[in-house]
Amino acid sequence: MDQHHQQSQPAIVIIGSGLAGFTVVREIRKLDKAVSITLITREPGYFYSKPMLSTALASKKESSQLISTSSENMATQLEITIMGNTDVLSIDTDAQTVSTSEGELAYGKLVMALGADQIRIPLHGNAAQEVMTVNDLEDYAKFRKAIEGKKKIAILGAGLIGCEFANDLVQGSYEVDVIDLAPQALGRLIPESAAIELQSKLSDAGVHWHFSTTVQAIEREDDALQITLTNGEKISSDVVLSAVGLRPRLDLAKNAGLATAAGIQVNRHLETSADHVYAIGDCAEVEGLILPYVMPIMQAARALARVHDFMDRLADKIDQKRHRIRWGRS
Repeated sequence: MDQHHQQSQPAIVIIGSGLAGFTVVREIRKLDKAVSITLITREPGYFYSKPMLSTALASKKESSQLISTSSENMATQLEITIMGNTDVLSIDTDAQTVSTSEGELAYGKLVMALGADQIRIPLHGNAAQEVMTVNDLEDYAKFRKAIEGKKKIAILGAGLIGCEFANDLVQGSYEVDVIDLAPQALGRLIPESAAIELQSKLSDAGVHWHFSTTVQAIEREDDALQITLTNGEKISSDVVLSAVGLRPRLDLAKNAGLATAAGIQVNRHLETSADHVYAIGDCAEVEGLILPYVMPIMQAARALARVHDFMDRLADKIDQKRHRIRWGRS
């Protein structure tokens, strides 16, 4: 890469240290070793596989054991600056600046890889606030501590995450109840015949299913949680875990004036409604679709890296052509 190209490249700022954020960095680095990249995250900046959060309980892994690479090593390996434990307060798309808890940062291009939050359904009862969610390593550590010495776990949601937790927990010798308003497990992902087979396998392992109903109230009675379902059934549990789905994080984008619907709206180039601002991963809505899965995120990261590389090289060629014209060269 020539010196002119290196100097003309604008800095890239990425918000979010999940799979989407770090994969974008890796894909850009395959094409461009020189561009300045700063990654901002409210977590420390380490890397871990988020799917492990719902599959590591049976092996009794502590949260620290799920970290594959420290923030220091990520920064060194990828040659980036990581602003860990930092909150992004606002984005000014006109000035192309990001305001953070550590100060203001300018960007040439901004990638929003904000992720999503667990949906919390409204519940009644004096123990409604005791329902737990697992969406990051800190949540995982709290959940592991909560189930130590316990026997019964109730899971709200029979989607992919709910079923993964159910399988992992029964493998760890817990009694598991799974509750879902749908008539089957993985209702949005697999046909009824496949769902029946899955439910049978997990039933044999010890999972109890409660379909076509949902939770009405959760009351604490001594050391147990008493769950009342809308069909009148009652379940006793030690801990309740909610895994009913994810909601894209939109507040930052909305406050910046970006177009949002179910997610941050982007086109097939992952461009938002603001120039030089992109969105990827669980927070992004790509032409009406939200694709919160590993393969779509990795493919999107590769595409976004190529968009960055192509646009910068195109700008560089234009600058060089203008330079030749200015000095009377063809």
